[in-house]
Amino acid sequence: MYADSITDSMKIAIDETNRRRGIQEKYNEENNITPRSIVKEISEVIHSKETKEMTKKYREKKKHSKAEKEKLLASIEAEMKQAAKQLNFERAAELRDILYELRDEN
Repeated sequence: MYADSITDSMKIAIDETNRRRGIQEKYNEENNITPRSIVKEISEVIHSKETKEMTKKYREKKKHSKAEKEKLLASIEAEMKQAAKQLNFERAAELRDILYELRDEN
């Protein structure tokens, strides 16, 4: 937290955080747990399971000619833009990820 002075509510929040941290550290020590960060590739974090399955489905279809692939990419891009217009940003992001993966195939 950043401030010139600590307010009462800030003090309460800080004290509660320190109390919880103490409990967690005690538990970790009693159970020989060493906290460590997780390590994942960026693609694991970005791409959902559904996105990977959808991309796989597009790839499994017969090999697309260049014109068919461009038509498919344009269709996905149009669907992505429509999802964004409808404020369905999660769907738009999934479609964006599919586009990236399909374009990177070349």
